[in-house]
Amino acid sequence: MEKERVVITGLGVVSSIGIGKEAFLSGLLEGKSGISKITSFDTSNYSVQIGGEIKDFNPENYIDRKEIARLDRVQHFAYASAKEAIEDSHIELDKIDPQRSGVYVTSGIGGMISLERQILINKEKGPSRVSPFLVTQMIIDAIPAYIALKYGFRGETFSAVAACASAAKTIGQALLTIESGNLDIIVAGGAEAPFTPIAVAAFASMRALSRRNDDPAHASRPFDNKRDGFVMGEGAAMLVLESLTHAKRRGAHIYAELVGYGTTCDAYHITAPDPTAKEVIRSMDLALKKAGVNKEEVSYINAHGTSTPLNDKNETYAIKQFFGDFAYRIPVTSTKSQVGHLLGAAAAIEAVATVLSIEKDVIFPTINYEEPDPECDLDYVPNKPREANVQVALKNSFGFGGHNVTLVFKKFEG
Repeated sequence: MEKERVVITGLGVVSSIGIGKEAFLSGLLEGKSGISKITSFDTSNYSVQIGGEIKDFNPENYIDRKEIARLDRVQHFAYASAKEAIEDSHIELDKIDPQRSGVYVTSGIGGMISLERQILINKEKGPSRVSPFLVTQMIIDAIPAYIALKYGFRGETFSAVAACASAAKTIGQALLTIESGNLDIIVAGGAEAPFTPIAVAAFASMRALSRRNDDPAHASRPFDNKRDGFVMGEGAAMLVLESLTHAKRRGAHIYAELVGYGTTCDAYHITAPDPTAKEVIRSMDLALKKAGVNKEEVSYINAHGTSTPLNDKNETYAIKQFFGDFAYRIPVTSTKSQVGHLLGAAAAIEAVATVLSIEKDVIFPTINYEEPDPECDLDYVPNKPREANVQVALKNSFGFGGHNVTLVFKKFEG
């Protein structure tokens, strides 16, 4: 049986640089920073006081007021971006088979806001006052389940949890499911709402976060010599993945094709990357082999690019080892420079940016790149977007635990 080709027919985004696909695109093109002071709680005694917080999101624009309190903020973001993506795909819900439609959505830490709030209630008021909705606010698989419930998609729900590679792995698994012929449509992506006192304190305690509190807009600076840690971000992004057969049958607009997926594990350290980068290299190799794409055909790499000293150096090294001299001819950028690091949802929002690069033939910049690092010496498209013919784009994602995932997107050819 010949494998189904898998195409992207809808995009939805909730981000700190714009809510909705068009606003997100404008923010990317402007080189806008979504990083600012955290306002959702008092950070005055915190070593880290900044993040990619979304200030202008109103869940009532997407969700019935009665349901809002029963859901965590992460579910608000997820549903809003899924709704945007489904509407963008122009799917007529009464004309698709709900048993062949699924939702593959993940998160890194799930409903932390609700969990932390209810822990305090339990401590202050006792166990009888803990919300009966906490479990479904907290668990990650409730995020796709809620979207499936609202749209009646009964094919399958799924969440792959692989730290900061979670959304990439979830999207990759959606590719395999549609290729196999098991489902026609999957809404795939990730959501994250990590701005709670304990989450910020925990990541700050690891010394993983930037402490550039006096200059938030310039704090996320992937590959720059003065980078000092990643900046947490929140939001969600969804892609409607569809079999080419199904998309063509209904005359859908096709943004791009998803053609490759590679995944490996370092088995080296729970947080630090393997300095040999051999499994990152193998992840890229597996993805390109699955895609049937040669190295020299890669037009662009959307990097994991966290703005941490180790990750950026390690990813640059892996790209140079894998691509050889050709690495210097490939534009490499980090969307995290603009929106921060959305943890488990990072790859989802970065995948949307990658698809928009293919659709618009433009490479969005790595902002705040000012002082080159001798060990990070590739073409990072500093500070301004660049017009380019983007035929094949590679998306890297890595996570604590040594998770490595590479996705390959391609300009659609009928």
